[in-house]
Amino acid sequence: MTRFVIFPEVALRMARERAVPSSTHRIVAPTLLRSQVLSQIYSEVRAGGLTKVEASQRLDFIRGLNLRLLGDRVLQARAWTIADKFGWPDTFDAEYVALTQLQADALVTLDKSLARTVRQMVAIATYRELFD
Repeated sequence: MTRFVIFPEVALRMARERAVPSSTHRIVAPTLLRSQVLSQIYSEVRAGGLTKVEASQRLDFIRGLNLRLLGDRVLQARAWTIADKFGWPDTFDAEYVALTQLQADALVTLDKSLARTVRQMVAIATYRELFD
């Protein structure tokens, strides 16, 4: 079993494609993923890119994934250290990196620049690997 940390854009792509990860994998994310996904889908509806029905379907799909959401003091402390190391303006991305270090085998992001930045700290997996 491989444990993957997924970023919000990965969860959103999975919902758009209705793609379910392989049953041999486990997916995890920081608890903040829930709010980030909700906010992104809300923004898409406000901009006219999605209907409320489509938004609801995507949220239901994400809620139905076997996705474990984690967030504790240890994760937050590690995220702070990572964000500080890279001089990031906030700790959001750092929570995903920290969770990968603490609880997972690899990180899945669609952001190639971020992947290059953190690859010395965590293993990076591709989107396709979630389904292999």
